[in-house]
Amino acid sequence: MQIFLFQCVIDCRNTGAEDVYIKVLYCGICHTDIHQIKNDLGMSNYPMVPGHEVVGEVKEVGSEVSNFKVGDKVGVGVLVGCCRNCRPCEADVEQYCNKKIWSYNDVYTDGKPTQGGFAESMVVDQKFVVKIPDGMALEQAAPLLCAGVTVFSPLSHFGLKQSGLRGGILGLGGVGHMGVLIAKAMGHHVTVISSSDKKRVEAMEHLGADQYLVSSDATRMQEAADSLDYIIDTVPANHPLEPYLSLLKLDGKLILTGVINTPMQFLTPMVMLGRKAITGSFIGSMKETKEMLEFCREKGVTSMIEVIKMDYVNKAFERLEKNDVRYRFVVDVAGSKLDP
Repeated sequence: MQIFLFQCVIDCRNTGAEDVYIKVLYCGICHTDIHQIKNDLGMSNYPMVPGHEVVGEVKEVGSEVSNFKVGDKVGVGVLVGCCRNCRPCEADVEQYCNKKIWSYNDVYTDGKPTQGGFAESMVVDQKFVVKIPDGMALEQAAPLLCAGVTVFSPLSHFGLKQSGLRGGILGLGGVGHMGVLIAKAMGHHVTVISSSDKKRVEAMEHLGADQYLVSSDATRMQEAADSLDYIIDTVPANHPLEPYLSLLKLDGKLILTGVINTPMQFLTPMVMLGRKAITGSFIGSMKETKEMLEFCREKGVTSMIEVIKMDYVNKAFERLEKNDVRYRFVVDVAGSKLDP
């Protein structure tokens, strides 16, 4: 795969009454960006400016903006709009709104395409902007706006935040490494489950996981049967579910968070005989994003990143497809040469 970056001018919309004009400082690279760029989901429109883990500085606010001021350090995640009157919106889980507006590769209410954080600036409705807590490194904050809240949200929603739980993290990439860090900060016993032994040292020594399972090791997998309260499945490619369902306790939950565009299969007795649940979770709400950022500040949770400049983006995407990053690329947008 090659992404051709070119110099072009895409104008931001004018700053409306409830809008915040943001100078982009950093933007994380998510695996979903690859899906969008390659049109894996059959919904991509070009030209496209990717990027939905955006951290920046407020440069202008609209007349009705009350939560932000010029100079604030802020973040923008996956969404920039919703209908505000459906059941999910009224329940403050706007990420499940059927009329949600993606931060890029979508159409805003004014009929113009939305564009993401690989750009000098963005204009975003204040509802979809969050303050970055004081003292948190801005480049470290970027992956929290997607990868971090993608893990925090299901743990919160399904009542899995209490200390002492035994959790599994399937896949140790950008979302997976945040899963380990956040679950450990909640006081959980954390098992990393991977397809090979390559990341054992990283998982145990660098991230603090308590246990490491190689899914092809039948003996160890059998020994770990019925041991986990939940598994957060972060793998963004098709894979069998039965081996991981067997690891769950009675009433355990397998929570899918990876974007997979092919059907997945499982045998129903694997679920029925333990009253287990296969469920999914999509990023998190704005309310959960704020809670997650404050939690990470209080617990000292930070992402593990590799900071790059914009001229390295093509190589970064190639490496990401090979899972050759520990654990999230973050583009130093403000420090990159974007002018022609």
